[in-house]
Amino acid sequence: MLELDVRPPGLYRLPSAGRDGTMRRRPDGALERLLHVGEEPVCARAWAQSGAVRLRIEASSRAAAERGAERMRFALGLDHDLRAFQRRFAREPLLGPVIRRRPWLRPWRTPAPFQALAWAVCEQLIEFERATAIQRRLVWRYGRVSDCGQLRCAPSARDVADRAPAELEACGLTGTRAIALRRVARLAAGTRLDLDHRHEPAWRALRTVSGIGSWTCEKLAFHGQGRDDQLPAGDLAYIKLVGHLAGLGRRATEEEVREFFVPYGEHAALAGIYLLAGNLASLSLPPAASAGRHGRARGPAPSAARATAPVPAADRW
Repeated sequence: MLELDVRPPGLYRLPSAGRDGTMRRRPDGALERLLHVGEEPVCARAWAQSGAVRLRIEASSRAAAERGAERMRFALGLDHDLRAFQRRFAREPLLGPVIRRRPWLRPWRTPAPFQALAWAVCEQLIEFERATAIQRRLVWRYGRVSDCGQLRCAPSARDVADRAPAELEACGLTGTRAIALRRVARLAAGTRLDLDHRHEPAWRALRTVSGIGSWTCEKLAFHGQGRDDQLPAGDLAYIKLVGHLAGLGRRATEEEVREFFVPYGEHAALAGIYLLAGNLASLSLPPAASAGRHGRARGPAPSAARATAPVPAADRW
């Protein structure tokens, strides 16, 4: 067992447990989840403790416990320093008020990049509630279970790669998405794809898979690889947000979204979740569309609903 206290930089709040079934909140307020380091199970728990967050990691080896602690720190954003971003844009007319109201806001992250990639495929072209239902089914059917039987982790790339497309369809995916998910799982399970360290080459390899486009890769980058510069510009929430903030009187195109966020540079995706958090009421979006740690934005809308913003060919189903 490994136990350590982490003092996050800046103001911090523990996130919600999420809706995909991989993490749960205990009655005492602690968050706990099951991870896997290779084939070795790791149980992780986190709770607030005297101005810090205490992590308790249990595994059969110290190496697995230390790796599990790294993944949990990433997933909870414990080392994510937002102070430079907040100082730079504290007086910016759009971002400044949101930064002052919600300085603890951090993006939700996954312990392993493949989970973010798989969840992005699940979220393509459908509403948030349907996507999370699919994710919960994948976790329940193909995620490995803890010894206590109460925790399940997200399925690994190998877990998904070994499934037939029909099995993935039974979880609620369309046939084309089931095939795409198995193909990217096979890439990630092999030696051709390094999601952890070689980001750009991995994105290029993923784009060769039918049905995987820029939006899916940007969701992977932001939520699974910690890339705050990778804004999922084709997201319906951002298309509506930029149309509203820029006074277009319509939904923006994907290129207009990218152009709008150019001034935010390496912080574009961070700026996105802050601006969404500050404009939900104006956009008529549910709380889950904030893309913050308390919910996720929906994927690109079907092309019929986006007459002014066509879906990129690589993301069209």
